Amino acid sequence: MRAHSARNTPSFSESVERGDTGAWVVGAEPGGRGDAVDTVYGGGRREGTKAMGAPADPAQDRAQSRAAGGRLWRMAGLAAVAGLAWAARDVPAALGGRLTGARAERAARSPQFRDGTFHNREPIRTMTTGEPGRNLVRELIFGKQRRRPTAPVPLLRPAPTASTATERQLDVVWYGHASTLIEIEGHRVLLDPVWSDRCSPSASVGPRRLHEPPVRLDELPPLDAILISHDHYDHLDMATVQELTRRQSAPFLVPLGVGAHLDRWGVPAERIVELDWSESHRVGGLEIIATAAQHFSGRGLRRDGTLWSSWVIAGAHRRVFYTGDSGYFDGYAEIGAEHGPFDVTLMQIGAYDRAWPAIHMFPEEAVAAHLDLRGGLFLPVHWATFNLALHDWAEPVDRLWAEAKARDVRLAVPRPGERVVVDDPPPVDGWWQAVA
Repeated sequence: MRAHSARNTPSFSESVERGDTGAWVVGAEPGGRGDAVDTVYGGGRREGTKAMGAPADPAQDRAQSRAAGGRLWRMAGLAAVAGLAWAARDVPAALGGRLTGARAERAARSPQFRDGTFHNREPIRTMTTGEPGRNLVRELIFGKQRRRPTAPVPLLRPAPTASTATERQLDVVWYGHASTLIEIEGHRVLLDPVWSDRCSPSASVGPRRLHEPPVRLDELPPLDAILISHDHYDHLDMATVQELTRRQSAPFLVPLGVGAHLDRWGVPAERIVELDWSESHRVGGLEIIATAAQHFSGRGLRRDGTLWSSWVIAGAHRRVFYTGDSGYFDGYAEIGAEHGPFDVTLMQIGAYDRAWPAIHMFPEEAVAAHLDLRGGLFLPVHWATFNLALHDWAEPVDRLWAEAKARDVRLAVPRPGERVVVDDPPPVDGWWQAVA
């Protein structure tokens, strides 16, 4: 609920002193004849007169007007507090859980954990100290970037899996932002599902969707695994997790510590699989491996209390890589050498800025990482759905397309909901330019 501003509305006392139409006018002194509150609606006696015509006390009028105005301001304040309380009603649960007991002990044994928090392989600064003359807040509010599409983003209903699908099948359906379905060798793996209207601890405030999900959660096919890359709100959504817990039976594979959030939200313990970097878990005929990323975590004031990761999904014949959120780092070459080549890489391309280069790749860096990984088809994610940075809405994919051409990288840029057959991807047609 948005509190309405009273900045341009005359106060109660201003209305009384001007005699505006509809103002309540106090005109009688207590005691004696004419002890009455005289209400004037524009016509009749003016304010400051008693019912019997005796002169009013201006000082008393002003005092009573100020008192009434104060009551109105108190009422407005209470309404604002009530509105904030309503907006924050789900925040405590959405913040998630904390590591305790065996989960905390396991985290403490991780090579990534020291001094009470998780760390990247190399020290980084999540935010730079800033550029001379640059004001991020001013740029956010008054910047001229076109950060929203100018027309509805086109959505597609995913085509069904081909009836001729074989054991080498590999299809991808991108639902928007990072939420993606991988259909690989007869298995279905869902990545970072976020179906809520906002990526925020509150359902009332925070970054709002720029397009609807192309399908409802109850329209998803049966899943074999649900993967979470880290606990930021645009990748881990309480309402979506709870709905998937009710509607699906698949396990949640998450980085170390993220299971504490799922515990709090009612996910059964037997459906939570927590992995450190380089650890793996088998789901049917798939091996799913948590791999390194360069990012950070946190859903409240505490930072880096849970791990973040990228993911490798490996079947008998096909292999997929998903970045999660990450800055560019030399770990991609190592992952490519150990687990590649990959038939398709799902690469984060949006929400970058030169103020935080270590935690979100620029599109050109994403292409370099794809090549480090020995990737085949490049499929961009983490753009188009939420407004999380200062760049133009279409800038990430425009830059990506130019870099992919320059470096001869196979590229697919699907509309949300469009099925991509990795062995026969649709040509890039620049569909986003019509709505940018």
